[in-house]
Amino acid sequence: MMIFIGADHRGFELKEALFRRLKDEGYEITDLGNQILDRDDDYVDYAQKVAEAVSNDPINKGIILCGSGAGVDMVANKFDGIRSALVFDIPRAIQARAHEDANVISLPADTLQEELAFEIIKVFLSTEFSGDERHLRRLEKLEQIEETN
Repeated sequence: MMIFIGADHRGFELKEALFRRLKDEGYEITDLGNQILDRDDDYVDYAQKVAEAVSNDPINKGIILCGSGAGVDMVANKFDGIRSALVFDIPRAIQARAHEDANVISLPADTLQEELAFEIIKVFLSTEFSGDERHLRRLEKLEQIEETN
């Protein structure tokens, strides 16, 4: 599994710290930008890069950050096969994976401290999809909506 990470200027510093920590822990991770702090960049560009990378190979996971987390989440969810979840605590990270089979996590850089963000990501990456019938049924409905819209 490859992890792709991306952030705009509001998520840049947190992304840099998380990238280093994940790399140091042995995760395979690719930084899709921004590579420099550019206060005029757009969250859309980096969420798009991460969503495309995950969409191209469903085994991969994505981490995207902007100030609120909502902007990057909206962008990622425009891509086929992407199930991005806006997550701000551990219980939401567990549910996003176990119930919704999220493959991208959107983080609000303005309100998350590095340590909590790192723990959220580790939980997100280590939690398996439950595969329960009700969750599978809901994912099938989601896929049907995706196909018809």
